[in-house]
Amino acid sequence: MRLQFEHTALSVANLERSITFYCELLQCTLLRIIDCPPDGRFGDVVGIPRCSARLAHVQSVNGHILELFEYRDPQGSPIPHTRSQADYGFTHLGLRTDDIWQDYHRLVAYGVEFYSEPTEYRPGVWMAYFYGPDHETCELRQVIA
Repeated sequence: MRLQFEHTALSVANLERSITFYCELLQCTLLRIIDCPPDGRFGDVVGIPRCSARLAHVQSVNGHILELFEYRDPQGSPIPHTRSQADYGFTHLGLRTDDIWQDYHRLVAYGVEFYSEPTEYRPGVWMAYFYGPDHETCELRQVIA
């Protein structure tokens, strides 16, 4: 058996806002939007019987799929602003760039909030963390050979 990472899922408050953020600002492509009504099998799969949601699949230029869920019933809870990178669970979505400073300035111009300016983490590796529309953490990373 050989398993591969195929996609990552993120629960969001507003599907359209997140599609705009990931497609327009982070250069993903919208593949599809799927409606998951309460009388379907979605609730059985996710362990929330009779829930309803809308989901979108957006794909990065390297093929990774980000699955965005907007739960209608029940609605989710926001990510606490006290959440730390040390807390258990997935901590961030990493994005590789070939020009971290250009992407940093472009995103800042759109009002994206960064933890800090890009920082040379180790020789030739630059990183900057920023917030997505639901306070999820994303990372820009550039490796300079």
